[in-house]
Formats: sequence, C-alpha cells, structure tokens
Amino acid sequence: MFEVFENELNNLQSILVQVKNASLDFLENIAEKPTYIADQAVPVADLADAGIGASGSLEVFRKHYEKLMVASPGPRYWGFVTGGATPAAIAGDWLTAVYDQNTQSTQGAGDVSAILEKETIGLLCQLLHLPEDFNGGFVTGATMSNFTGLAVARQWAGERSGRDVSREGVSGDLVVMAATPHSSVVKSLGMLGIGSNNVVRIQALEGREAMDLTDFEQKLMDNQHRPVVVNCSAGTVNTVDFDDIKAIVALKKKYTFWLHIDAAFGGFAACLPSQRHLLAGWEQADSITIDCHKWMNVPYDSAVSLVRKEHSRLQVSTFQNSNAPYLGDPSENFSYLNFLPENSRRFRALPAWFSLTAYGRNGFEWIVRNSIARAEEFGAYIQSSEHFELLAPVRLNVVCFRLKSGHEKMPVFLDRLNRREKVFMTPTLLSGESAIRAAFVNYRTRKEDILIAIREMEEVLQTL
Repeated sequence: MFEVFENELNNLQSILVQVKNASLDFLENIAEKPTYIADQAVPVADLADAGIGASGSLEVFRKHYEKLMVASPGPRYWGFVTGGATPAAIAGDWLTAVYDQNTQSTQGAGDVSAILEKETIGLLCQLLHLPEDFNGGFVTGATMSNFTGLAVARQWAGERSGRDVSREGVSGDLVVMAATPHSSVVKSLGMLGIGSNNVVRIQALEGREAMDLTDFEQKLMDNQHRPVVVNCSAGTVNTVDFDDIKAIVALKKKYTFWLHIDAAFGGFAACLPSQRHLLAGWEQADSITIDCHKWMNVPYDSAVSLVRKEHSRLQVSTFQNSNAPYLGDPSENFSYLNFLPENSRRFRALPAWFSLTAYGRNGFEWIVRNSIARAEEFGAYIQSSEHFELLAPVRLNVVCFRLKSGHEKMPVFLDRLNRREKVFMTPTLLSGESAIRAAFVNYRTRKEDILIAIREMEEVLQTL
C-alpha cells in the first residue's frame, strides 16, 4: 500500500479528532465569525509530487483558508435563503461521508440506503401533511428538484402531443405558465430545451407576487389545444407570497394541465397549523419542490423532488437507464437511478433522516415559528423607522425593504453594512425597484441578533 495511506489508516483516530476539534472551533464560535470577508486573497498553490498528508492539509487549510470562511450557517447570515445545520444534521452528514453509499435500489443493491431514503421521504411528507401519493427522492437543491418535476411534466406534455420527448426530443407545442417563477425554474426550462424565454407570464395581483386567477384562466382558455404546465409559487423569494393553490387546483377540473409547485422553503409553512392554509390543495399537485438545506436546516446540498405516483411510468421513461443493463431493469424493482437525473447519488437522505428523528414534529414547528417571530421583529423595526420602509407586508420569514429617501444610496448602504461583517443581507428588485431582503431560516437566530443588526444598520446610516 502507498505509504501515506497506510500511515493514515493507522492514525485515523488522531486525524478525525483533529477534524472534530477544528469543526468545534468554527461552530462554537460561529456567532462571532464574520458574515462577510472582502479580502479573499489566497496563496497560489502548485501540486507537489509528495503530499503532506491529511493532518498537513488540515494545518495548511486552517492557516490560509479557514479564516476566509464566512459564517453562512450562523445566526445573522440573512442573505439568499440560507439555513444552518443542526447538530443532528451534521452528525448525519459526517456519517454520509463515512458510509459513502451510492444510493440506488430498494432491492438487490447491497445496502439499505435506498430503503432509508424512502423512509425519510415518508417522514418528511408526514411533517408537511402530504399524503402517501408521491414518489420522492433527494437531489442537490431546488434547481434540480424543479428540473426533475418539469422534466416529467415535459414527458407528460409530449405524450399528449403523441411524442416520447425523452427519445424524440422537444417540440414546440408545450406551454409553461407562471406569474413569479424562481430563477431556478427559468434555468431548468433552459436546460430542458423548453427555453427560458418561453414562459407565458400570468399577471400578478396588484401589489403582490401571486398570480391573478382571472388572467390565468383566460390564458388557459387561450391554450386549451396545447399541453400546459403551470408553475405555482408556494413562497416567492422576495415576499414569501403564495399563489392560491386551492383555486388553481379547482381549475384543474375544467382544464387539463400539469401543476408543478415550487415550495422550496415555503412548503415548511405546513409545519404550523396557523399557516397550513397557505398550502391548501397542494396535495393535488403533479410535482413539488422542497429544499431541505433551507428551512429544514440540513447542510448543502439537499432537496427533495416529489412526483405523483400515478406518473411513475412517465418518470421512469424520463430518467431510465435503458441502455445500461448493469444498472437493473426498471420494471423489476424501484431504483432511484431510474426516477431521478443522477446515477451517482450521495446518501443525501441521511442528514434529513437524523434531523426528522432527532427533533420530530415539535422541533420543526419551533424552527418555523422562531423564524417568523424574528422576521416580524425585524419588520416592526423597519416599519417604525424614519429611515426605512417596507416594500411588502412581512409574510412568514422574509423582510423586503429600502431606504425611505436617497434610493440611489441603497447599494452603498448595503455594501457598508455587509462589510462590517456582523450581518449579511442581499439586494433584490421588487416590481423593478431596488430593495434589500433579509431571510430568516436559521434555527440559531435569536432576538439578540435582531438587535445587533439594528445597531449595525443605525451606525451605517450615520456614514451616508
């Protein structure tokens, strides 16, 4: 055996203890770690003939690179929609690397990982009050989850036009409708060959990001002779607005269309009885996107694609490995290799399984409730401030705001705020206007963090 490998196998415990200590140093001090680092200069590295071993690599990494890692899993990283990582999720993620399973089939694959993945999907559906009507599997993130659901929708549309799209290619018959699609939906349409510019935009309600149902029905009538796929938003990224899912489902009784619901983080509103009405009817969707590394607080990368079991044949015809007999016959047993885009699949379900079993329904109710409470506190400050104004009501866990005056100073304000390294937010556009958004999804965020952010904002204002 190569000498370095043999030495490290003999000293594996020592190596893992060093990694554990480095991890604890980061996590136990994460509230003090910077949320933004302007200078990302690193030394230029050349590949050496003789390596320095795992311990040596860890030492070099900690010396040159660890200090440049931002506290994105920390309590005041409010950019994008970035969750943290609970202790149980970290435990599951570490063991995922240790076990290193390529999760494939529930029969004959030689390990239990696919069986546990199906169990995890069942637990997640129970958490979100979804029936056992969906096949589900783990993918990298919301982009691949949207891609998966829309790929099966494309196959459905092709069949309605007498085509096997996965074999014959895309035709121009398919219509995709959406009011405020997430960028990952638009990106997926490009990757699927449907075309990112070919979304039929449904008008949004005035002052909202939710679709106008009158305009929606008119567009359905205008396209009755073409296959239609409808992308429904269950929590828009700027204002956490929800399309009226119940009303959209009712229209399926009059018109034929595939309903894809992008509930990347908004789906977790189902954890709270007080918010469950926002998702009424979503159990009738054809496909659903859920992003676990957002509000579920498991590490990147982790998302779930749910597709109705009645579409299993379409899903297999979309993703099957028909020219790779060594991967198994999709008609004989359930294999994720024939239901999802990837053949090589990390055991992504394990961190989610650990989280669901460790914290149960009550734990995730608390996470969602805590995030909403923090957003409401921050929103109340914005609303009462003489310097800022809300651009939308605080729905659930995102606060979208701007300066009341001097709008041209918004980029300068946000840049100076982020560079202070105590809190991080991201810019956005809402109805064409520049805005700042703060997304609350991290279980670590406390009232004290809101006060720290307010103090930082007030001090930056004095510099404008």
